[in-house]
Amino acid sequence: MAKYSEKASKKVEQAIHTEKEGKLRTGTGKKVTSRKQAIAIGLSEARKEGAKVPQKKD
Repeated sequence: MAKYSEKASKKVEQAIHTEKEGKLRTGTGKKVTSRKQAIAIGLSEARKEGAKVPQKKD
């Protein structure tokens, strides 16, 4: 299984928490409705900050 950094885990945790509150939005401004979307957003943010996260699958 892929290894994720501590920072990446925190980002995903924050994104899921925000999604549960109903405040997480996509890039186009729509409300995030699924847990999978929240995880993807958290990983994406972690990648942008330089955390150790595996590459996206194309």
